[in-house]
Amino acid sequence: MTATIALIELVGYVALLLWGMHMVQSGVVRAFGSNLRAVIGRTLHNRLTAVGAGLAVTVLLQSSTATAMMTTSLAAAGLMELVPALAVMLGANVGTALIVKLLSFDIFWIAPLLLIAGYVAFRKARRGIFHDLGRVGIGLGLMLLALHELVATIEPVQAAPALTVLLGALTGEPLLDLALAAVLTWAAHSSIAVMLLIVSLSAGGVVTLPVAIALVLGANLGATIPPVLETPRADPAVRRLPIGNMSIRAAGCVAALPFIHSIAALLSKVYLNASEAVVDFHILFNLTLMLVFVWFLDPVALLLKRILPAKQKSTDVTDPLYLDETALDTPYLALTNASREALRMADLVEVMLCQFNKVATDGNPEAIKDLVRAGKVLDRLQEAVKAYLTQLGTDGLSPTDGERHAHVLDFAVNLGHAGDIIERSLAVAASRKAKRGLVMPAEDTDDLTTFVTLVREDLRMAGSTFMTEDTRSANRLLERKRQLNAMERATSRRHLARLKVRQPEELEASTVHLTMLRDLRRVNSQISGVAYDVLGLTDPSDQDGGSEQEIAVEQEPQPKK
Repeated sequence: MTATIALIELVGYVALLLWGMHMVQSGVVRAFGSNLRAVIGRTLHNRLTAVGAGLAVTVLLQSSTATAMMTTSLAAAGLMELVPALAVMLGANVGTALIVKLLSFDIFWIAPLLLIAGYVAFRKARRGIFHDLGRVGIGLGLMLLALHELVATIEPVQAAPALTVLLGALTGEPLLDLALAAVLTWAAHSSIAVMLLIVSLSAGGVVTLPVAIALVLGANLGATIPPVLETPRADPAVRRLPIGNMSIRAAGCVAALPFIHSIAALLSKVYLNASEAVVDFHILFNLTLMLVFVWFLDPVALLLKRILPAKQKSTDVTDPLYLDETALDTPYLALTNASREALRMADLVEVMLCQFNKVATDGNPEAIKDLVRAGKVLDRLQEAVKAYLTQLGTDGLSPTDGERHAHVLDFAVNLGHAGDIIERSLAVAASRKAKRGLVMPAEDTDDLTTFVTLVREDLRMAGSTFMTEDTRSANRLLERKRQLNAMERATSRRHLARLKVRQPEELEASTVHLTMLRDLRRVNSQISGVAYDVLGLTDPSDQDGGSEQEIAVEQEPQPKK
């Protein structure tokens, strides 16, 4: 019964340790998520700095698995090449070993302070960085508390013969030891927790040093399993990084396994404390892999690319290209994916404008079909982006990410509205002109072409403003919107001034022309909406009391309340 109780307590404290690690990881991601991505992003061109970035991010996240999933998502999105991504993982593995070293020290006394400070920050600051740091403090406190209780639970294990016999039976062969630790690490999704358990077992004399070394190798191998299994299999190229990381660690395990007893004998001469020997071997193992493989990542990457060739991308433009659901656990990366898909929508709006101009000026009937097809694709992409952002949600997002979530959604919706205006109003007017054989004066045709050109230019500026969120670009976009609105009124007046109706068709052509100018202004208004988001202003067309047409175009934007 004593052994049973000890096992239950052991599992319970391991669960508490894992929960504490989860709180630390989620708190750090919410507080510094975008900055962590920036740290990794700045290391793309130097493998040594990539190693350092992987080490630093892993120490902050308390999990090499989390770093692996983050880096895999970046690589899958095409934001990181394979060589620097592998370098990041080499650094992440060393970072995990350093975390184990830090947590192996007797610093339990700081746990109550971390819990108190974390609770106060978490409760007093309802949101923001202090709220998230409070979560980190609580998580660290729970981790130290769980470690203290783990040691206290394992110390009397030597007095429980049944448990000792059970562990002895499970750890009779080095290969079996390695497999056992690998499975346990995969199940726990945390090599740190399993390593600390191994350290506690070796400190209590429950396992011998050779067995502990084999278990360390297994924990290192098992940590690479979750990213491999959780990476989508649709595209083999996406799995290159996790499989490459697993292969490097597996090579290290194969190289070290035959020399376990020799390594144990050497360590026993250097260290009097078995637990300290286990911790330092863990660091030495990962440091050796880093120093050896960091110079051979190019051939490793080449081999991975040959074994796992990239899947041929679908030629169907109706399919979203960047809405990777595996990135939903990393909000800032998911928002980047949605932003890239929104830019595809902007490209489709420009295609629709070009096709409209062909119909309006040349009467090209095929252009109408292309415009309608592009409009249907735009609708599908808009729905996909909205569904993706809805699935991501806003709960738990940092203020910055929450604001970006709203900006991406607004931009996608506005582009959808712009597409609807082109398809359901501009295209209808242009088709009416072509079918009725209406003839417009050269001045009207030139004015229409000029308007389409200006709207396309504003569309490109809107896309740039959307991605950079630069206030200067936003202000320039609003100024261009006002200029185009004024130009539409002036052009309409000039048109009416020179209008001489001799036939009913001429009056009909005039109506069509003025309708197209007005609708182009409406399209431009939807496109320019991103500037109000960037500047934190309210679009006058969104105010109560009238539609866009009923609001003076010269009205200055009003600050959001």
